[in-house]
Amino acid sequence: MADVKPRRRGRYPSELRERAVRLVFEAQEHAGSQWAAICSIAEKLGPTPETVRHWVRRAEIDEGRRPGLTTEERQRLKELERENRELRRANEMADPTGERTGPVNYRASRSQEQIHGGHPHAR
Repeated sequence: MADVKPRRRGRYPSELRERAVRLVFEAQEHAGSQWAAICSIAEKLGPTPETVRHWVRRAEIDEGRRPGLTTEERQRLKELERENRELRRANEMADPTGERTGPVNYRASRSQEQIHGGHPHAR
């Protein structure tokens, strides 16, 4: 796979997300439930409990603790869907004989307009 530049998502740095997830995993044993740990860590670090819960779910999927597409798989799926859209658009513009059937520009070039006195179809 090509080198993908890391993209900053959201307003929280990745270090904060990783720390929050690690702290939730450590604290859930003592807090009685994962949600209680999430609320506690969110209050201490600043993001909303729902934001931290989302980070925890993503980490659980990436680590194989929970079923679902990993972050890498989701990124690959997005790339394939984008490529599929582009190919469909290209196919829509070409008919079976390979001729272009997309939008056609009937306007003559400026030099032809000057030579022939205006748009050739306006005569």
